[in-house]
Amino acid sequence: MIFGLGSIGAYPEEPIRPCGCQSRVQRPGRARKKTVSPKRSGARSSQGATTKKRELENTLVNTRKIRPLASLALTLLVAGFSVPALGDESESGFFSRLLGSSTQDAEEPAKAGPEAQPFWETESQIPALIPVGAPTTFADLAERVSPAVVSIRTSHTVDQHPQMPRQFEDFFGSPFGRGQGPSKKREGAGSGFVISRDGYIVTNNHVVEGSEEIIVAFADGTELPASVVGRDPKTDIALIKVENEGELLAIALGDSDAARPGDWVVAIGNPFGLEHTVTAGIISAKHRRDVVGGSYDDFIQTDAAINPGNSGGPLINLSGEVIGINTAINPRANTIGFTVPINMAKNVLPQLRAQGRVTRGWLGVVIQGLTPELAESFSLSNEEGALVSKVMSGSPAEEAGLEHGDVIINFNGTPIKEWRDLPRLVGETSANESVIVVVVRDGDEKQIPIRIGTLDEPQLASADPGGANSSNFGLKTNDITPEIAAQLNLENEDGVVVSGILAGTPADEAGLRRGDVILEVDRHAVENQRELDQLLGKSQTSVLVLIRRGDSTLYIPMKRS
Repeated sequence: MIFGLGSIGAYPEEPIRPCGCQSRVQRPGRARKKTVSPKRSGARSSQGATTKKRELENTLVNTRKIRPLASLALTLLVAGFSVPALGDESESGFFSRLLGSSTQDAEEPAKAGPEAQPFWETESQIPALIPVGAPTTFADLAERVSPAVVSIRTSHTVDQHPQMPRQFEDFFGSPFGRGQGPSKKREGAGSGFVISRDGYIVTNNHVVEGSEEIIVAFADGTELPASVVGRDPKTDIALIKVENEGELLAIALGDSDAARPGDWVVAIGNPFGLEHTVTAGIISAKHRRDVVGGSYDDFIQTDAAINPGNSGGPLINLSGEVIGINTAINPRANTIGFTVPINMAKNVLPQLRAQGRVTRGWLGVVIQGLTPELAESFSLSNEEGALVSKVMSGSPAEEAGLEHGDVIINFNGTPIKEWRDLPRLVGETSANESVIVVVVRDGDEKQIPIRIGTLDEPQLASADPGGANSSNFGLKTNDITPEIAAQLNLENEDGVVVSGILAGTPADEAGLRRGDVILEVDRHAVENQRELDQLLGKSQTSVLVLIRRGDSTLYIPMKRS
């Protein structure tokens, strides 16, 4: 990153050349003296001519001395008028990034429907800061944005079994013959930030998921109950709302696409219950994928310290705008944190507010990346694009004529540089929208029009509360696709993969983990999610689950909630 005004010299300087004068200036020591023949008649005339000649030479010498100084002064004067003009450019301009000047938010993409209209703050209510060079303090920034950053406390009820660990109690019974123990509340904590004056707050889905009570604490000590408006597990974004008599101070959403590696950022949150902790760092990288194994992973990496409890808090630029939602950390390092880009949240929040969930587009293909060997086999000049390994039956892709072996290189005008970009682009496309997909087939490019379908998202709660299924045990599962099998290094697609565990649930207490593959339930093979739910629904008290974890195969007893 370039810091300070002195870094202007990092740009290559053009030599200062007075316009139109270069060819007339003779090099030192190369000037030719002009010989003037004195007239024969009159020494006085000869002397006068000599005097005028000397005066002319002195004038030329003085002019040559003054000319470089005048040129330098003119250059500085032009530069002085040019700086404000350059500073008025968009955030991507050099001086905007250098001086930290605030700019207007990037224009939102036009979408149909009232729910697509932004309801968050687009202009900061917080006075903009204009740091000169490297900031010497973040105190003013933190003081101004802290009222819009909140701490979130959650709680939910779990059953308490103090007499014996449940995996033993299921098979050996309670040593004292007691049944179910008393219930207790399990508490959680996270962070969030206010995005509208009427009380809408953004946080992570995993902060509020499964919560029975949500309390939002503000910097001035005010505490208000909150309700969940909508959640999106795929991007780990949740929208909650508090009711307040007056208007709240909201923080503006910036443009995460304009942020660059090396930019200064500040993280504010509630790590380990320490409210409104401020840490600072830089953006280390962008477009980090395979962080949590999701199809829509596209994280910003930062070295600003993020710890448990920071989840859902804002990552803020020096203009006081949110550019990311702090979400994940690398537990082996305290300087590697990951945030959801705020531009991704802008695509999700209107739907969460309007319908409580996100409806995504569906293409109906299984894709993989290209290796140099695959690119050569398909007669491709590079490894860009997404290789279609399977076309799902009855999908929009099948109806449009896509085939396995096609390489998708462009989706509706957007080049596919990295194969993982395609699921996000398709997901952000509205259902029933017609798009043009460009594929390479047998070495030739083909344009294929496709009408995008609707992705069937799993329900956030059981449709039949009376029957047991994986959600009753606190399990989130997915069928194993070729893509998932490749990511988990599985030899086949047998079983169902565990994609999430709710804290305090039977699955959590039994010791199941994300990434486990469920092969059997009560000695019956499991082929897909539907069979898993059917087998779990037959259980009365407990089930015996066979899982594959890495290279090991384990039996785990799990008691029904």
